[in-house]
Amino acid sequence: MKLELHKVKVTGVQWGPVTELRNGVLTVNKAELLAKVSGDERLASLDADLALPGEKTRIVPVKDVVEPRCKLEGKNEVFPGFIGDVESVGMGKTLVLDGAAVVTCGKIVGFQEGIVDMSGPGAQYTPFSQTNNVVLIFTPAEGLERHDYEEAGRLAGFKAAHYLASAVKNSVKADVVETFDFPTLAQAMTAHPGLPKVAYLYMLQTQGLLHDTYVYGVDAKRIIPTLICPTEVMDGAIVSGNCVSACDKNSTYSHLNNPVIRALYERHGKDYNFVGCIITNENVTLADKKRSSSYATKLAKMLGVDGMVITEEGFGNPDTDLIMNCRKAETLGIKTVLVTDEYAGRDGASQSLADACKEADALVTGGNANEMILLPPMDKVIGFPDFANVIAGGFQGSLHEDGAILVELQAITGATSELGYSKISAYTM
Repeated sequence: MKLELHKVKVTGVQWGPVTELRNGVLTVNKAELLAKVSGDERLASLDADLALPGEKTRIVPVKDVVEPRCKLEGKNEVFPGFIGDVESVGMGKTLVLDGAAVVTCGKIVGFQEGIVDMSGPGAQYTPFSQTNNVVLIFTPAEGLERHDYEEAGRLAGFKAAHYLASAVKNSVKADVVETFDFPTLAQAMTAHPGLPKVAYLYMLQTQGLLHDTYVYGVDAKRIIPTLICPTEVMDGAIVSGNCVSACDKNSTYSHLNNPVIRALYERHGKDYNFVGCIITNENVTLADKKRSSSYATKLAKMLGVDGMVITEEGFGNPDTDLIMNCRKAETLGIKTVLVTDEYAGRDGASQSLADACKEADALVTGGNANEMILLPPMDKVIGFPDFANVIAGGFQGSLHEDGAILVELQAITGATSELGYSKISAYTM
């Protein structure tokens, strides 16, 4: 499967009479944008605003972030099952508006959305302070159930992202074309003899209503572990429907730009033979946890891999899935590296994960989500600022009278991403 990402750099966004991209600036016809995403009776109101890097602007509560993309050729389309048909993606040419993002903002489950500051100390913790953001703000129809509210907002975000890319695709030329060519399974198994075979076990959040991740439009609760081509992930086969803590929520943008997949590609054929991705779900019952972990690690054994990177989404209950996957893989002779974050208390002295095993001896951390931060007042707030008092990582009184917010990093969108799509990093001298 060969995928070309045609990336056009976006350095700014503004309202204007025509949606177009010139000299790096994306001009958006606001009325046309809203017309493209409106019409869902589940939303009582829908508006749009702009948030640019460096501005004293705050967005709260953030639901999802989506990168504007569309296909440049063929019948299939990005975000299959929502924008496109359910046919396979991960092939052909895809336009990417690199540096732009659609941010969805709504009080769906107020305590499980996040904050994005475009400047100040909070901006240092979220990658979406660096994107040129078109923000959709929506309120629900009276009496609407929360899961219907989430779905309506999710679809609006995908439609907006697709509209922005589609509107300019015939008038722009890529600044960079990235090509990812993934071989057949038979070819992958015999490629690069002498190098260890490595797979990626990609855990998707699926722990109950409003804790959803979708694969080709299907709620991943309904799947058993399976193989997916890495290029399918880059083309929108996996999207977020989650209302979980903002710091380690894998947004749709993060799935599209999964840094683990990119890193494995970069070292493929040099340090190891990257043979593919296994997707699995995170479960609630013990029986489901056992079933998924056994099936996922069995697939890895069938691939004959020597090592495996495992990422999770969320904390607490998902830690048990992470550790179960690790222990079973190691028992099968597969070396593992885990990627997670920590909830070690505000002083950093508490147990970081809800579960552990002696086999989990190679781990990458995205940081301690309980660390406190004071977000200063902003000149402009997009959304519903009072939700800072109930957001995960906040508390009654988090929102100060002057507009400042005292919260844990848990409240900042993408702050401790367990895919590594974040701004926290460390190095050794």
